[in-house]
Amino acid sequence: MSTTTGYLAIKEHIFSNLKKIDGVLPENKIAEEVSNTKLVIAQIGYEMFAKVIAVESLPVLEEDDWNRITRELETHFDVKMEAGILIQGTEQQERDNTWWTGVEKQRNKKYYWERYKNHISSFLPTDVVRAIDTDTDIVMNNIENPTVTNFSRYGMVVGHVQSGKTGNYSGLVCKAADAGYKFIVVIAGGMNNLRNQTQERLNEAFVGQTNGVQVGAGKGDSDKNLTPYSLTTVLRDFNRHDADRASQGVNFETINVPVLIVIKKNTSTLRSVISWLEKQYKNKVADHAMLVIDDESDYASVNTREEEDPTAINGGIRRLLSLFSRSAYVAYTATPYANIFIDHEAENDSVGRDLFPKDFIYALDAPTNYFGARKIFLDTNGRHLIEVTDNGDDLPAGHNKDIDVTSIPNSLKEAIQVFLLNITVRCLRGYETSHNSMLVHATRFTSVHQKIAIEITNYLDDLQEDVIAFGKLQDAKSQSDNIQALSNTYSLYFNQEEFSWEEIINNLTDQVGSVLIREVHQKTTVPLEYRKDIATNAIVIGGTSLARGYTLEGLSVSYFLRNTIFYDTLMQMGRWFGYRSGYEDLCKIYMPYDKIVDFAEIITATEELLADFQIMADNNMTPEKFGLAIRQNPNSALQITARNKQKNVREFNYSMRLDGKAKETSVLSSKPDEITKNIESIKQLVNSLPNGFDKINNHFLWKDVDRDIILNFLNTFITFQNDPLGLTARMPISFIKKYVEERNINWDIALYSGQGEIFTINSDVLVRKEKRKIITKADNNYELQNRQVSSGNAESISLEEPERKVVGTNRIAARRIMKHPLLMLHIIEPNPEIPSLDDNALAAFGASFPGDVLSDTETITLKINTVYYNNLLKEVEEENESDD
Repeated sequence: MSTTTGYLAIKEHIFSNLKKIDGVLPENKIAEEVSNTKLVIAQIGYEMFAKVIAVESLPVLEEDDWNRITRELETHFDVKMEAGILIQGTEQQERDNTWWTGVEKQRNKKYYWERYKNHISSFLPTDVVRAIDTDTDIVMNNIENPTVTNFSRYGMVVGHVQSGKTGNYSGLVCKAADAGYKFIVVIAGGMNNLRNQTQERLNEAFVGQTNGVQVGAGKGDSDKNLTPYSLTTVLRDFNRHDADRASQGVNFETINVPVLIVIKKNTSTLRSVISWLEKQYKNKVADHAMLVIDDESDYASVNTREEEDPTAINGGIRRLLSLFSRSAYVAYTATPYANIFIDHEAENDSVGRDLFPKDFIYALDAPTNYFGARKIFLDTNGRHLIEVTDNGDDLPAGHNKDIDVTSIPNSLKEAIQVFLLNITVRCLRGYETSHNSMLVHATRFTSVHQKIAIEITNYLDDLQEDVIAFGKLQDAKSQSDNIQALSNTYSLYFNQEEFSWEEIINNLTDQVGSVLIREVHQKTTVPLEYRKDIATNAIVIGGTSLARGYTLEGLSVSYFLRNTIFYDTLMQMGRWFGYRSGYEDLCKIYMPYDKIVDFAEIITATEELLADFQIMADNNMTPEKFGLAIRQNPNSALQITARNKQKNVREFNYSMRLDGKAKETSVLSSKPDEITKNIESIKQLVNSLPNGFDKINNHFLWKDVDRDIILNFLNTFITFQNDPLGLTARMPISFIKKYVEERNINWDIALYSGQGEIFTINSDVLVRKEKRKIITKADNNYELQNRQVSSGNAESISLEEPERKVVGTNRIAARRIMKHPLLMLHIIEPNPEIPSLDDNALAAFGASFPGDVLSDTETITLKINTVYYNNLLKEVEEENESDD
């Protein structure tokens, strides 16, 4: 047995012992169990211990191996996950919301749930399994008891991208079947690959078999009399002919096992299911309850037409639900904006009510080992991120489908090198049977994916030939420029104390030939398949087909150039989110700077959304109220613009709620005269303020300033032009001016001091400029790195000292208790220095507004004109031209 296989066998033995402990592990229990195992081996020897754990033989482990076992077990068992957050509709709050946990769960045998729980307990942390149990209990309480005579429930579960939503709704499916739901329809994504993957996972979680072979939860615990009746398979979507053949001799009126249907989100498939059900049941189905799970529900399920003529998929789902007297619809998504825009009162006589989650919205927590957006883009000092700057010649932004691709950027070549090295490191760590994937998402056109695949194939062929030919030679680097490049990349990004270059190149020589290239798009000829018997190592090239729910196994390198104007679409494209146990340190994401900034902004917007959600849950607000709050959130402006798309539009009103939000001038003019005017605007403002200010940590604060002074400043400071919604510069200046005009309240003003050179406003007010990294954009404007002007908890300056201690670094909490809006003034010292600037200074400002999502104030409403609106629609239409 190899060292790596023996290492895993010993780790698995210790893992099994720890799994037998109920509840939270006692402190130091992992170290104690590892120590006990070492002691037993020291006493009886490796040969005898191999017999104890039923393996052929075991190699001797070094101290570093034992330390790694301890670390990896701690990573698994120290994972924490909290229950989610629930918002209920008015009627739902008055129903029996404990029918499952209060009575039914106690007396029910829970056959499907118990075997699913046992299955996932073998590989998921205890706390995560417990959280899935709790979360699915809460959803069960809200979808209704299937024995109730007539009901229709509409809910939504919000998770994080690639965080385990499938695992969650698999648990829900199991519990629903235990409770008595007879028909379970899971609507997967719009692509075959996603539907197939979803079917495979539900076979493992719920059905317990594939083609008669026990899998997943069915292994060792499969009662044939209770096996669910699946009308779809891993390879075949639903069609009436297959269903008719499979159901011969089956009486669906009296069937006593649950029926599972996993379908692609496709118009014809929905029609087939509806037609088949209408054939089986001549009248409305009254005796069986149906659960519909709509995975990636923000994609294609939302009606974007008039209610009298809904879109086909939206109408199909509604028609399907209307066939049953007892039905529950649960939407699952990581990006709920589109669902929230559904008209909560919409109903149609022929297809029933629309899919707004009127009864409940449940937001899932993410476990602490989730490799998510915050960890990647904000919390790790960018160690997972590599900025792409050299794609302009080969794969420029905004290219069309006719672009010639005759080579690939050096950054993509480096990314491929990193991927090959990752395979090797994971293999040396003992994961030689684990899959490895690399994602290349550089275009929205199928034809360009195909061209990129050809160039990647050429480069990979060269690498493979050189490594196989020279890799085991003493002077391999001198024999091959490719091997020298691999060595340089290893030195640049990897921990060389873990494995020497000699170990790496020797192992890579054995592994490199296994790397495949697969395209995933509408014209794919060879499908991506992760084999069960050996590790699959694949470079995957694709776009939309990969951007909705599809999981790339062992993804460790992503090369991402794709442009999109929609935040939720961009977030869904982040296939790199998920769980990376044992190789998180190896993960790298290559993308241009503007995309890195976009993702950082998404995180801020999402965290604000969840903060609003928690506040509303604490105050018993309803989904309708939450939907209204989202629609009025400044970050939703573009989404609403796209959904208001009308060919004959002249203008439309847009309402924005600024309470509890902060907006800043993250994009600044580079024109010398405008820079000078903006510096003068700040000086004139400060000089116009009444005598008397507070000086707090070298910052200046003026309190209770008349709104006319604020308005005068806003009218003189030159912000990014023609951007009333703040979509480009993140400063909706027109709305802020109207806020000042409409609300007769005074403001506070803060002028911040940094670590740069001294800047003089007047004899009494001197500050140090704030050092900020400046990026020169393609339009020659200046952009602050990460589009952040202020730092720390900038709002806390306006609070009293005891309040500052309470809120700490939480800016949202500070805004909730601010007494006045806060105008935040900044003198920026650019890095790198801009020689043409007087005093090397730029002026910037921000506006922070008191309150939160519950604030009882009027929204700010503006009319958006035709020119601006149509320019936005042009971007929307270009986005929709994607054919991948």
